[in-house]
Amino acid sequence: MERKYNVAVVGASGAVGEELFRVLEEVEFPIADLLPLASVNSIGIEVKCQGKTYKIEELTEDVFEGRDIDIAFFSAGGSISAKFAKYAVEAGAVVIDNTSHFRMDPKVPLVVPEVNPEDIELWEDTGIIANPNCSTIQMVQLLKPLHDLYGIKRVDVSTYQAVSGAGKKGMEELVRQMQDFFAFKLDESKVEAFTHQIALNVIPQIDVAQDNGYTKEEMKMVNETNKIMHSDFAVSATCVRVPVLRSHSESVTITFGENVDVNVEEAREVLEAFENVTVIDNLENNQYPMPIISTDTDETYVGRIRKDLYTDNILHIWGVADQVRVGAATNSVRIAQKWIKLED
Repeated sequence: MERKYNVAVVGASGAVGEELFRVLEEVEFPIADLLPLASVNSIGIEVKCQGKTYKIEELTEDVFEGRDIDIAFFSAGGSISAKFAKYAVEAGAVVIDNTSHFRMDPKVPLVVPEVNPEDIELWEDTGIIANPNCSTIQMVQLLKPLHDLYGIKRVDVSTYQAVSGAGKKGMEELVRQMQDFFAFKLDESKVEAFTHQIALNVIPQIDVAQDNGYTKEEMKMVNETNKIMHSDFAVSATCVRVPVLRSHSESVTITFGENVDVNVEEAREVLEAFENVTVIDNLENNQYPMPIISTDTDETYVGRIRKDLYTDNILHIWGVADQVRVGAATNSVRIAQKWIKLED
């Protein structure tokens, strides 16, 4: 008989928490019991998973005691993970953390299962496995097969990130502002979730400014990429918020070694063969990845695969993925599935 696991979800009432329940149900994750946790404001709210209904409980320092939790998914913000993850670990759970708090801790593995599944074995050092930034996850899934093929020297990426990356409040603000636009009162619409109006606009800043002129979000992509891939190539990112509800898009320029002569068909073949990557690349017939294609799926889509016009060792690609799933909930569940196989 298949062993089942006691699972906790911290941040159960948030966008990623809600998606986690969906993914756990869709993949028929072997759940014995489920403990949804959130702040005091969400106590008693019912969540459904695998045909059962559970009530959200308050996240406290002692809530994990005596519950025999095997796996604890954390997706309630870095400060929450910083404070409460240790209590889940002390109670015997492996913590799969979806926040930025532990990502660059040298003792904590940072994992995208398609790219570096072997790092999951390092979980015992701290009891924690970190889930990377959503934009990083979908990018390294595309970089990995190309790096194995040619050897990457530099990556330049511009992101087009959906408002759901800012949670429910981001989606609600875009919808509200669009409603106000059609009511001819956009100038009165509140700006709260973002630094500027997001409807009919793009904002070339995600997260806070850093001393080097980049943002915190951009530096996440720079630093996390090489940790995940065990590489040392240069990465530069420009992260932009766009008025799309769901799914992040990325324009990626990849520079390989000086002696590499990129073969587009060869690059396409290794991308097509890579786990959980789907190629949509037929420009003549207007076929390429878009947010409306990737939303509510667990694939990372790639297209517009083309060689640079001037330099033989440069390739340009366009990638799109549902960042709530691929970039958060689905990646977390895939980590858990790999962890279970290691433990068995």
